Amino acid sequence: MGIFEGRRLVVATRNRGKMREFSRGLRGLAISLSSLHDFPHLPAIREDGASFLENARKKATLVAAYTKVPVLADDSGLEVDYLAGAPGVFSARFAGANATDEDNNKKLLRLLAGVPLGKRGARFRCALVLALPGEPPVTVESTVEGYIGTEPRGEGGFGYDPLFFLPEFNKSFSQLGPDLKNKISHRGKALAQMREYLLQLGWAN
Repeated sequence: MGIFEGRRLVVATRNRGKMREFSRGLRGLAISLSSLHDFPHLPAIREDGASFLENARKKATLVAAYTKVPVLADDSGLEVDYLAGAPGVFSARFAGANATDEDNNKKLLRLLAGVPLGKRGARFRCALVLALPGEPPVTVESTVEGYIGTEPRGEGGFGYDPLFFLPEFNKSFSQLGPDLKNKISHRGKALAQMREYLLQLGWAN
């Protein structure tokens, strides 16, 4: 059975798009996934770290202390070279505390108005942390390089996906489809590494 009976794993997110990607990335493991929607009384966690890794580690350890079960948390976002790495850790609230994905995308396009494609380089970065009760946190980081398009393309995905283009496909993340996106994305690559770690713990079907 591995080191934990029952193998419940809490994903420290309320983002349904992220939860779908975690579910796909961890398919085939002998685990039961829960999200923070299953813990409505969990106190709010202030993501005030200076890096994605700091935020992911804070979420994972605090949620694990509350739930008493293994927790997997990520913090991820967009870094745009022309904007000196912004929005970075502020990706989800780039246009304000209650910003929607559309609000954030509109602000990004406004800040990049008139900037040629050659200067619109960007990357998605993901920090993934597994908190196991009684064990030190396990961390994984991954990135994917691309550029910011001049207009949104595609209907799939979430967040900045309609604006983030991969040169090798000449498509945005939103246009790739979930299977290909999850294989090559920052979160998909980080999840693949974490999945291998969980398999080493004996969490296979």
